[in-house]
Amino acid sequence: MSAQSIGALSGDSFVAPLEVAYPYKRTVGTTLSRFFNSMIEGRLEGTRGSDGKVYCPPAEFDPITGAALTEWVTVGDEGTVSTWAWQSEPQPDQPLDRPFAWALITLDGADVPMLHAVDAGSIDRIGTGTRVKVRWAADRTGGITDIACFDLLEGARA
Repeated sequence: MSAQSIGALSGDSFVAPLEVAYPYKRTVGTTLSRFFNSMIEGRLEGTRGSDGKVYCPPAEFDPITGAALTEWVTVGDEGTVSTWAWQSEPQPDQPLDRPFAWALITLDGADVPMLHAVDAGSIDRIGTGTRVKVRWAADRTGGITDIACFDLLEGARA
């Protein structure tokens, strides 16, 4: 193969295209696989730590003892916003194509919040303590995007 077929000379420098690629797939392991598979079925599960706290998304290892967590707990698809930030100009790969909130949401039955998008409609409709509910994606494939976003519960106020 000649240099001419893969690049070009520019003065004294050879210029060639560069493609950075990662031609492999990452596996998520047994804990996250179970979590993602439960979401395909429209169910949310977490793991219980040695101190009784429920982690959703599930923690693989206990943050106190380091032991593998094996006790599973089904949690609710409703929860409470503990903190949030407004995304006034969504980016192309974000969950919604209009302004929304990023929020830490503690699901009913969980003790540790998860980060996700809330379709609040406007900045004045969300606040700490706002109640929200999962909006499931129409096509679920076993990933965090199986939760399209969270919606405000009817009557929820900031």
